[in-house]
Amino acid sequence: MSCLEMESGSLACMLNTEISAVLAVMRRNVRWGSRFTSVDDQQEHTLIQSFKALRKKVFTWHAHWHTINPVMYLQPFLAVIRSEETGAPITSVALSSVLKILTLDLFHIHTVNIQDTMHLIVEAVTTCHFEVTDPASEEVVLMKILQVLLACVRSKASLALSNQHVCNIVETCFRIVQQTASKGELVQRIARHSMHELVRSIFSRLPEANRTYHELTSGGNLINHEIQQVNSDPNLVAPEPGFNDNTTNYSEVFVGCSTSSSIPLVDGMTNGTMDDVLHYDSFLMNQQFGVPCMVEVLRLLCSLLNITEHVDMSRKSNSLAFDEDVPLFALGLINSAIELGGPSFHRHPRLLNLIQDDLFCNLMQFGLSMSPLILSVVCSIVLNLYQHLRVMLKLQLETFFSSVILRLAQSSYGASYQQQEVAMEALVDFCRQKTFIMEMYANFDCNLTSRNIFEELVNVLSKSAFPVNSTLSTMHILALEGLIAVIQGMAGRTKEERVRLGNTPTTLEVYKPYWLFKCDSYEEPSHWVPFLRQMKYIKQRLMTGADHFNLGPKKGLEFLQGTHLLPEKLDAQSVACFLRYTGGLDKNLVGDFLGDHEEFCVQVLNEFAQTFDFKGMSLDNALRIFLETFRLPGESQKIQRVLEAFSARYYEQSPHIFANKDAALVLSYSLILLNTDRHNAQVKKKMTEEDFIRNNRRINDGNDLPRELLSELYNSICEHEIRITPEQGSGSCEMRQSHWMDLMQKTRNTSPYIVAVDKPYLDDDMFALIAGPTVAAISVVFDHAEDEDVYQLCIDGFLAAAKIAAHFHLDSVLDDIVISLCKFTTLLNPSYFEEFLLAYSNDTRARMATMTVFTVSNKYGDYIRTGWQNILTCILRFYEFGFLSAFSVCDTADEPGFSAILGMAGHVKPLLNSLPLPHIQSSVAPKKPSGLMGRFSQLLSFEIEEPSAQPSEEEVFAQQRIEETIQKCQINNIFIESKFLQADALMHLVCAIVAAEQIQMEASYSENEVNAAFCLELLIAITLNNRDRISLLWQSVYEHISNIVQSTTVPCALVEKAVFGLLRICQRLIPYKEDLIDELLKSLQLVLKLDARVADAYCEQITQEVGQLVKTNANRIRSQMGWRVILSLLAITARHPEASEAGFEALSFIMSEGAHLLPSNFVLCVDGATQFAGSRVGEVERSVHALDLMSGSLSCLVRWERESKELVNADEVAMVSKDIGEMWLRLAQGLRKLCLDDREVVRNHALFSLQKCLSGVQEIYLSHLWLQCFDVVIFPLLDDFVEIAQGKSSKAYRNLEAMLLVAIKLLSKVFLLSLNEVMQLPTFNNLWMAVLSQMETYMKVKIRGKKSEKLRELVPELLKNSLLIMKTGGMLIPGSGSGGDSLWELTWSHVNKIAPSLQAEVFPNADLDRGQHNQGKKEAIQASAVSIPSKTVALEG
Repeated sequence: MSCLEMESGSLACMLNTEISAVLAVMRRNVRWGSRFTSVDDQQEHTLIQSFKALRKKVFTWHAHWHTINPVMYLQPFLAVIRSEETGAPITSVALSSVLKILTLDLFHIHTVNIQDTMHLIVEAVTTCHFEVTDPASEEVVLMKILQVLLACVRSKASLALSNQHVCNIVETCFRIVQQTASKGELVQRIARHSMHELVRSIFSRLPEANRTYHELTSGGNLINHEIQQVNSDPNLVAPEPGFNDNTTNYSEVFVGCSTSSSIPLVDGMTNGTMDDVLHYDSFLMNQQFGVPCMVEVLRLLCSLLNITEHVDMSRKSNSLAFDEDVPLFALGLINSAIELGGPSFHRHPRLLNLIQDDLFCNLMQFGLSMSPLILSVVCSIVLNLYQHLRVMLKLQLETFFSSVILRLAQSSYGASYQQQEVAMEALVDFCRQKTFIMEMYANFDCNLTSRNIFEELVNVLSKSAFPVNSTLSTMHILALEGLIAVIQGMAGRTKEERVRLGNTPTTLEVYKPYWLFKCDSYEEPSHWVPFLRQMKYIKQRLMTGADHFNLGPKKGLEFLQGTHLLPEKLDAQSVACFLRYTGGLDKNLVGDFLGDHEEFCVQVLNEFAQTFDFKGMSLDNALRIFLETFRLPGESQKIQRVLEAFSARYYEQSPHIFANKDAALVLSYSLILLNTDRHNAQVKKKMTEEDFIRNNRRINDGNDLPRELLSELYNSICEHEIRITPEQGSGSCEMRQSHWMDLMQKTRNTSPYIVAVDKPYLDDDMFALIAGPTVAAISVVFDHAEDEDVYQLCIDGFLAAAKIAAHFHLDSVLDDIVISLCKFTTLLNPSYFEEFLLAYSNDTRARMATMTVFTVSNKYGDYIRTGWQNILTCILRFYEFGFLSAFSVCDTADEPGFSAILGMAGHVKPLLNSLPLPHIQSSVAPKKPSGLMGRFSQLLSFEIEEPSAQPSEEEVFAQQRIEETIQKCQINNIFIESKFLQADALMHLVCAIVAAEQIQMEASYSENEVNAAFCLELLIAITLNNRDRISLLWQSVYEHISNIVQSTTVPCALVEKAVFGLLRICQRLIPYKEDLIDELLKSLQLVLKLDARVADAYCEQITQEVGQLVKTNANRIRSQMGWRVILSLLAITARHPEASEAGFEALSFIMSEGAHLLPSNFVLCVDGATQFAGSRVGEVERSVHALDLMSGSLSCLVRWERESKELVNADEVAMVSKDIGEMWLRLAQGLRKLCLDDREVVRNHALFSLQKCLSGVQEIYLSHLWLQCFDVVIFPLLDDFVEIAQGKSSKAYRNLEAMLLVAIKLLSKVFLLSLNEVMQLPTFNNLWMAVLSQMETYMKVKIRGKKSEKLRELVPELLKNSLLIMKTGGMLIPGSGSGGDSLWELTWSHVNKIAPSLQAEVFPNADLDRGQHNQGKKEAIQASAVSIPSKTVALEG
């Protein structure tokens, strides 16, 4: 319950208690006690009377206390506080009573007469007088004063205070702080703490302060005036000049660094009198507590920093040249004010102006302090300013970073280790801000006139992280943290999509004045992002041009013309702007160029001077700024030209100082001479002020310049030398007044500060600049580190860099990261297993690097290129030592039976959970043997292998740790997920595997061959996992397998993997890639090229794989080429003992019932069946089965002929018929070969099959092939039979006579069958003669020296049958033709040799009319068709 809610009686009692307390203390004093004993009450002191009167009234107030005027009950207490007669104890009790009333909130802002009340309290306490009796009581009073004043500001009624009263409160507190400097440590700390709390309380009101324009402006410097009177105030007891006896008198500080000028307080008052301004200033200070008092407080705090400090940056000086207590105290107060005021400062121009000018100027000076503590507080203030006001402090921040932080963070500038550490800590803190890095790059690195803060910052961090010839220190780790903070900030933004905004080209096609380029909008990224990219490009080209210029001005200008940064025809303005705004130029060359006497150089000099803004500057400061940009030439004529250009520009902007530009020229020259005189050690007699004034008489158009002006210039030159030879590059570290004035003028024209959003608009450009140094620095620290926390820090850096590189497709950067990590794994170093096992398991860095490299490869494999080679080397090393298995690695992830390369957590079943313990002692872990013989030899070795020594506990633990590491690496995901890799990355992975395999193949050790086989399995696994992109990989995979197959002459694991891997690829991919079926099947020709020994070793397995391929994909194979390869592979197995069975099974699958016979494979199948039928490997039944397959294929030809008739196009029908005929002829040829087999069963079945083939073609159109059939099938077969019968080989044949009988019958049957088609051919006579010749031969043939009676009987009968049919058909007519070449004559000339009596039997009436024969032609032909089957039956019998 608050005091306002209490009963009035309770409050009265509380006041009565305080009254009693004060009176009790007063009675203890002799002075006051004697008066209380007097009978005459009139002699009582007015102070006692007031308390007695208050006691009488306090219990009579029954109204609400907020309606009671607080002055009524506060007046007695305040009177005691103001009284000079009261001692310290009495004043202390009175202050305590007032403090109690304030802290209990006895009144608030709505209480009656609250403003007068608060004013009375402040005035009484700030003018407190008391008699000092002892030091202790004095300290108590001072502490009570601080508490009461602080309570006034914190109370609910504080809004009733005026600005003036708040200033008085601050003034009083500050004076107390000064007084306590010589007192006890506790009192000092309490006083300073109270001051801090007071400042916090004041500036905590800033966000809620009245925002009227009157409060945004403030008047004079009231507090400083009061502070200057501190030491002369007789009412204060023993005022001290500082915090201790050795401190500077801070009551007399002045604003020395500030260049801010007085701004108008309100609109319309710029033309008013000074009295008007002061009157309004007084008016503001008497208004309600708000911004004006905060301006005065901040001004006071800034003024406390305006002391002259000698900053010695040399390494030899470690002592402070000033006392740091006061600056630390002031900086702490300023930091508190900024922390609480926050972004509200920017709404108040006067406050903002103080921060931009006075405060930051002092921060620059104290930033170079040798005190690490001061530097730390300064950096904290700047960090707060960056957080809240960076938009308003663009150039100030640039200057602070370039001149303070980046300089001190480097040991090369002579900073102490403590300074470096503080600066580095501050730099790291800035880097941890979310958008700091991007804003530095956008606002400074992409600004033509600014330093490359971002690049310099990262260079400082990366260089500082390098432990050059030393162990890793705290500084190295700190720099690394900053570097990683930079890239982690970028990595955090990679979740956003990568976008390039705008269409502004980065290159310049034509010349444009680049210094006039403007951005359309600094708020829209679509505008400022492309603009900044263009500016960065121009800046980079300008820096390159500066390098050329430093080699020779002419070369530099020509280069810039070539890049369109200067016009083809040079003009003075463009060259002047290049010299003015381009960093990195040699200032000696610039000075010589500007001072040259050539007309163009003079024009450039004048344009160069026009780029400066000297408004409001003194002549010496303007000259300093001008000469900072180049080195003043040494020749007097050049100096004359340079000063003429300068003085003309200065006079143009400050015409009120000089009568003409000549006066400015003379005085400028005089300043140069004075500067040389005062600061040249060789000049012994120095120029005095009077000499300087006398030398410059009557130079202002015959009149003297004001003596005050000349004196001021003289003193300025004496105190601060004009640097005639400015520092190259970034300039001096000292922040001189001229520098600051130039900076403040630039702030009026600088481009707006770009506030970056958390999106990767410029991160790709930024990371491209820093990737190399960053990765190198992280690698070096990782290499030198010994602590696991540092390891993890480096790993975080590697992962962040990899994430960024992948996001922006920076392949080379990602490769560098992978290569670095692989080096740290130690897996690239050759070693024996025993060495590796213990060393690797105990090497935390190596294991962390291993997990990281595989994390990178799994996450960002799309953008790895050459790095795959190192990754494959690591994988091979694990495989070599037996920690990985290649079992089933060629199975794709979506196929049954898929297994991982290694054990993994999750859904993948581990293949090799642990290394067999007996293998630990071997130098290289053995691999699973490949091939049948290999497995057999392994079984044999098990019987004779001696047991190995059991491993130690240390080795077992090491093995388990390595297995856990490998499990976390998830190596098999690389190959499982390879189907998601981008094409380029996938090709590099394939090339890396091929290269690794070739390296292993070149070695002669057996383990290298096994490693090569493992690489091949990985390659096949990737191929199968990327079946949708097989066209991309196929050429490389095929060429590699081809090299292996053709270069191997003996069976080995590698060629085995190659052959069966190729077969597996075909088997798995044919169902999915119909467009590549021919290409895949063509690749199987490599199997046909195997060395005989290799082919023989794997023939059975190859045949089984081919058979499986045929069974699963027969319906998909359509091309003749594909079938040729398949059937060639099957055919070569016909004579192989182990493989023939599987080969014939596959062939039977194709040919049985014509299920998979096609026009494209018919001939190939027939040839294959021919080889199997003629092979003596296997049983005779298989040959007979092959013959059945061949004869059964005739039905396919008949079906195809029937289907062809349904075609519409006659040409197509003819073409199909022709093809079918050729296939039939090929079938007949194959059967004809088999008819010569010496196995009687096979031979007879072949003859039967041939007869079936030749006689079952009634539906096939073969007129164009019958003659060819006789020439290549029938006649050669008959000739072969005769040769066999008469030759020595006849002994191998049984039942030759029956064979001959069947052959001659076949001849007669086929002739009669084809007679109707061949009789129309012009070569029919020749055919008929050949038939007769064969019959004549068989009539005379001898079997084993004896003529066959059966043949002699059969041949005339067959001949007679043929003659009768020809006679009936009208083909054989007596007397036909003329001469001896007629068919009639030729026929009988041969027939008579065979059977002379046949003519009479066939033609009993030789003169029969030919017409009769012609009429019966049709019936004869039909009769012949009926008679043929009977002959067929006879032949079959």
